[in-house]
Amino acid sequence: MTGERDLSVLLKHMKPELQPGTFVFCTIAANEGIPAGLNPLLMFREQEGTTLVILRDEAQAAGLSYAFASRLITLTVHSALDAVGFLAAITARLAESSISANAVSAFHHDHLFVPTDRADDAMMLLQEMSVRRMG
Repeated sequence: MTGERDLSVLLKHMKPELQPGTFVFCTIAANEGIPAGLNPLLMFREQEGTTLVILRDEAQAAGLSYAFASRLITLTVHSALDAVGFLAAITARLAESSISANAVSAFHHDHLFVPTDRADDAMMLLQEMSVRRMG
């Protein structure tokens, strides 16, 4: 397994980056194909339907209804998929400030979708968490 597992190292080196664009969550029927012209950042199949996370402009152009307009924060440290406590520590800190977060773990990094109007606050908190670990 690759990536960092040590929680203190992960927090110290998380280096959050706010990605451009506003993302939204849409759902399509489980047996339906992805509409032409969409380029989902994320797709997840559930029994009730397929969730697509796409840019808000794409959802609007396709006429899809959507929820949770959000900004994407990438935690650029290469975290191991079996690392323990990293997202728990981060989401707990965000929750203390009433910031919701939808977390996604990919092979190299963890990612957070946070409300568009709280993205700057979330970035500040994450940077503070990292700086405290450096001191």
